[in-house]
Amino acid sequence: MKATEFDERFDAGEDMSAHVDWTKARRLNVEAKRVNVDFPAWVVTGLDRQAQKLGITRQALIKMWIAERLQ
Repeated sequence: MKATEFDERFDAGEDMSAHVDWTKARRLNVEAKRVNVDFPAWVVTGLDRQAQKLGITRQALIKMWIAERLQ
């Protein structure tokens, strides 16, 4: 199947999962990279309070807030 036909069928709402080799699929730009950031104690306390309110970890909160700002 040519890419144009694949695109047309996909755009028409057809289920194309049978035509995809999922063992070779990869997501771009999601490679994790470790970054260390030092915060004052009062910032960490505030982060922990907000994370607890949302029921998530401090790290998840920081990731979520940064992702929102970058959009």
